[in-house]
Amino acid sequence: MVVFALAFGLSMDYEVFLLSRIQEAYRAGAGNDLAVEAGVQRSARIISSSALLMCIVFTGFATGEVLVMKQLATALTLVVVVDATLVRCLLVPATMTLLGRANWWCPRLFRRPGPAPREAGPPAGRPTEAAVRTS
Repeated sequence: MVVFALAFGLSMDYEVFLLSRIQEAYRAGAGNDLAVEAGVQRSARIISSSALLMCIVFTGFATGEVLVMKQLATALTLVVVVDATLVRCLLVPATMTLLGRANWWCPRLFRRPGPAPREAGPPAGRPTEAAVRTS
C-alpha cells in the first residue's frame, strides 16, 4: 500500500507536467495529434532526467542495510522506470490520440472563462507545425 501511494504521487508529477505541455500546444492552435506530439517532445528531457535522478537516489537507498528500506527503494525504482517509460511515452500519447477531441471535454461547472481552443482546420493566423514545436 505504501509503494502504491508513493508511486501514485510520483506519477502525478510526471503526468501533470506532460499534460500541461500538451494543453499549451493545443491552446496555441495545434490539432490534437500535433499537440500530443509537441507536448511529449517538450517534456521528454525534463521527465526523463528527473526519473533518472530519482532512480539513482532510490538505488542508493537500496544499497543500505535496512531490509524495509531496500524493499521500498527497489519497488519505487521499478515503478519510476515503468511510469517514465511505458506510461509517459506509450500509454498517455496513444490514449490521447485515440480519444481525439474528447480529451478536451469539460463539464460546464468546471469551465473557466477564457479563450476557447481553436478547431482543427487552416484558419488565418493558425500556428504552423514548426512554430508549435519550437515554442
